[in-house]
Amino acid sequence: MDVIEATRELGKTLQADPRFSRMQEIAAQCDKDKELQDKIGNFNLQRMNLNNEMQKTPRDEEKVNQLNETLQTVYKDVMANPNMVLYTAAQQEMDALLKRVYGIISKCADGEDPTTADYDACTHDCTTCGGCH
Repeated sequence: MDVIEATRELGKTLQADPRFSRMQEIAAQCDKDKELQDKIGNFNLQRMNLNNEMQKTPRDEEKVNQLNETLQTVYKDVMANPNMVLYTAAQQEMDALLKRVYGIISKCADGEDPTTADYDACTHDCTTCGGCH
């Protein structure tokens, strides 16, 4: 088996992981959540309005600040949606898994023993962490 074949097998194993399945299920819930989709649509509209205003010459800084505040409020509203909260948590779990996988591969590429190489995500600074396993 060459490296590419082994990587494809790793991809299959990754997709069989419960964290992947959970993220897919929650993403589908988010897609079906009309209220959330409306909020995301509103966020995108507000972001577009802000971008358009920022490109104007001369730029109305007061209007830019107002649009930026509105965008932040809409963003907080999107992120407070229960399905979005679940999705964010699931995405963080997947990101942690992928960081560990990448860390192990990277250490192996640096010559470490593949049977013991591992990724230690702990920085010992709890402000940088999503929580211990």
